[in-house]
Amino acid sequence: MTRITNLDFPSFHRSTIGFDKMFEELNRSFANSQSNGYPPYNIMQQNDNEFTISLAVAGFSMDDLNITKDKNSLSIEGKSPKNIDEEKNYLHKGVAARSFRREFTLADYVEVVHAELKLGMLNISLKREMPEELQPKKISIVQV
Repeated sequence: MTRITNLDFPSFHRSTIGFDKMFEELNRSFANSQSNGYPPYNIMQQNDNEFTISLAVAGFSMDDLNITKDKNSLSIEGKSPKNIDEEKNYLHKGVAARSFRREFTLADYVEVVHAELKLGMLNISLKREMPEELQPKKISIVQV
């Protein structure tokens, strides 16, 4: 099975009208899928409407991390900690402490509830809150 990873979206974009946002989302999704895997993360689903993203950010403090939500995009950035002493003579250095940027595309009506940094794990709680007018409604049947 052949996997296509390099699609030429600009050529498709020129021949379509009104699909600008769709192509931007596809470009962003493919760019995210080509990441280097750092930092490792988990996505957990607590129930139908609550989720948690956990990133392993050992060595980063709260001042080194930045979380931004813009429309349906959640971006997590980590600046390399400033307290790394490069003059130390490591025999093995397995804990990475390099700058990173991770982006997640969120579904409609998903909001960030809170974020916490605990024991080297950045946990971001998300909740989908569907507006009342968009929720399914039960229609009662009356007998005549």
